Amino acid sequence: MDRKHPLAVVTRAGRHGAAASDDVRARQAEQIRERVRLMIEITARRGAYRRGLVAASRGLSPEEAAILSDLEQHGLQVPQLHDVLCGGHVLVDDPALYEDWKFDGLSRPRLSSHHRDIDKARYPDIGMRGHVVREKLHGRTAQGTWVQLEKTPAAFGKRKLPGPSDVLHLVDYVVYRVTRSNVGPWGLSRMTERRPMYLAPVVAMDTSLSPPVARSLTAALRRIEEDDDVTAVSQDLAARFPPPDRQDLAGDLGQALTRGGGRGLFGNSEVWVTETPSRPAARVLAASRRPPGPESWRTGGRDE
Repeated sequence: MDRKHPLAVVTRAGRHGAAASDDVRARQAEQIRERVRLMIEITARRGAYRRGLVAASRGLSPEEAAILSDLEQHGLQVPQLHDVLCGGHVLVDDPALYEDWKFDGLSRPRLSSHHRDIDKARYPDIGMRGHVVREKLHGRTAQGTWVQLEKTPAAFGKRKLPGPSDVLHLVDYVVYRVTRSNVGPWGLSRMTERRPMYLAPVVAMDTSLSPPVARSLTAALRRIEEDDDVTAVSQDLAARFPPPDRQDLAGDLGQALTRGGGRGLFGNSEVWVTETPSRPAARVLAASRRPPGPESWRTGGRDE
């Protein structure tokens, strides 16, 4: 199973018994962990979380980072990460993730009431604990994988009696029934199994347009392109730099975005820029610049 980022290669060594590649991939894995930690810190600036999230993110394990990174690879945006961390129910149309998120020594079969239409004997739900995810639970859907983070794990099973953790899990269920919100490790989310977050939905398909529809669509796209070009800059510049002449604008639809991508990682989120002012640069810019005197004109501006 071919994972698409170096972190997955390192964690796969734990799953399948393969040796870790080398120090380069290990450093790349750490960079991805740091990327996920930064995503968490960005959402913590805007969204309300329970205390301790930023501190917990410093102990983010490679397995936790692999799961969150996989969600990003399938279109998760930074604002949506808030719902994931608060227990939002996520559907991803990628069945391979079900196996990818099984980690040797960490993952274990779990009982849950989610997606009862799936054969649980063939595809049991899988739990995993971590600093950030607390209790990650995932399983199969008809054409993909679902995942949800929980505040409290349910420890009981077929041959295990309920314990204190199961009592707390029952309390979380009562909160869910009252608030109609999932109880995640860092807050509440309205993204329940009935109203899930849907990533990478398999809804695209190739189709042909009839000539009248293609002409109408091309005319509309050309009009939008011309309006954007005129309003984006002054009209004199727009006339000097016309857009490229493409006869079939409708043919560009669906081809510019790779892997069904959308607006990107940050989407409609607010982006903060934190900069440390440079004191030497500030002194240079603040200094008054006097024009050279007549003596410098005679010498060509050189000191002699």
